[in-house]
Amino acid sequence: MLSTIADAAWSAPVIDYHALAPEIVLGGGIVLLLLLDLFIADAKKWVLTPVASFTLLAAFIPVLTLSLSDGGVRSLFDGRYVVDDFSLVLKGLFLLAGYVVVLLSADHIREGDYYQGEYWFLVLSSLLGMVMMASSRDLISIFVSLEFLSIPAYMLAAWRKRDSKSNEAGIKYYLLGVFASAIMLYGMSLLYGITNSTKLVDIGAYLGSDMSAIRAVAVLFVVIGFAFKISAVPFHTWAPDTYQGAPTPVTAFLSVASKTAGFVALVTVVYVGFPGSSEVWQPVFWILSALTMTVGNVMALKQTNIVRMLAYSSIAQGGFILMPLAAAGEQGVAESALRAVVTYLLVYAATNLGVFAVIMAVSRKTRSGEISSYGGLFSYAPGLATLMTLFMASLAGIPPLGGWFGKFAAFQSLVSAQNNWAYALAIIGGVNSVVAFGYYGSILREMWMRPVPDGDSSPVPIQSSLIVALAITGSATLLLGVLPGIVIHFGDLAGLAGAFGG
Repeated sequence: MLSTIADAAWSAPVIDYHALAPEIVLGGGIVLLLLLDLFIADAKKWVLTPVASFTLLAAFIPVLTLSLSDGGVRSLFDGRYVVDDFSLVLKGLFLLAGYVVVLLSADHIREGDYYQGEYWFLVLSSLLGMVMMASSRDLISIFVSLEFLSIPAYMLAAWRKRDSKSNEAGIKYYLLGVFASAIMLYGMSLLYGITNSTKLVDIGAYLGSDMSAIRAVAVLFVVIGFAFKISAVPFHTWAPDTYQGAPTPVTAFLSVASKTAGFVALVTVVYVGFPGSSEVWQPVFWILSALTMTVGNVMALKQTNIVRMLAYSSIAQGGFILMPLAAAGEQGVAESALRAVVTYLLVYAATNLGVFAVIMAVSRKTRSGEISSYGGLFSYAPGLATLMTLFMASLAGIPPLGGWFGKFAAFQSLVSAQNNWAYALAIIGGVNSVVAFGYYGSILREMWMRPVPDGDSSPVPIQSSLIVALAITGSATLLLGVLPGIVIHFGDLAGLAGAFGG
């Protein structure tokens, strides 16, 4: 009898290596990058960029095979790590966004004489944390994944160590990030003390709909911690300086992949850990959404630097993504709200990465980040001006581009709640959509109607990697709007996994 108990206690856990294949491939790629960086000569450091890109493409293969298999929901480690349709859609998004970031970074990093090995190590490590986040269903694994993706991002923001703005960006991001993590961890510790479990399903079952003061405080602290990660107002102060001071590819990475990971973690915790606590988190999301989109749009109107303007634009877009969550606690709205969030994240990723690809191409010629430097862009770079027009129109929500469908899904989930608070937030969102066109339209006016500032109409040099990035993001932005069935399909997959497989 004792030997049987001992054998059971010491038996190895059953591990589904197919389910963990994306994480394993990324981990192997990170180790390979470290070894290559250590042993190859400086003149051959160029090989590190192809290794990073092929690692991300290789990690995407098991995501495809898992999505095509009939294995259903794969639950590992007593349900603390789950691979379902929701996690696969988001893992695919992270890996493809990471691949575009590699394309944006390739020439920028090489020409800037940065430490390429360390750069790719940090980017892939952060992406590994994001991929892990999509499957985490336990407070500990969520927090570890969050720090795994955040700590490399702090260092990437300060990558230009001899640039005072980059140093300021990294310090602000780090200090405020640590503060937010402490608040979130305190909330998680309260949840563990209340429920005696770190597993989200157990926490959700224990909390139910019975909200005492201490339970409400625990839920509120966790939500506030994630509000920083998604740069929701009033926890957004790090974003403008960090976006402006960080290298442009890092800014693109933070504005898309890092923000998406924050939303993924937030949605997972709310839907699995706090499904019966909507009276606590739903009003918080309403306030955060209204404040975030309004403050982001108003502040963006005042900006003259395009990256800083996009920082406030990113904040405002986060407010639109929060809109469905402000109604997710209503009867019958939870699944459509989740579908709307995932749909918006997919469209936003393609569009925003495309904007930064255009910025990098134009800045090579103008050597300026001012909006006025885009004057007359159509006269000497009509292709870039056309693509920038598509991206700006998509962010503004103008049909038939991808952004309009993301906003449509968000408003649709609000209206389906059929209560006055949801209608009020929809009106606020509609007004903000109109306001947003003010600063998106200012860029279009510069490109199409203003003269070239310095009279230099020489062509814009565009590297092959940027051309590929522009082709991917431009095609995705256009197709997701013209053929919304594509993004609906992935949104439905994620929405159908709304219960997250227990």
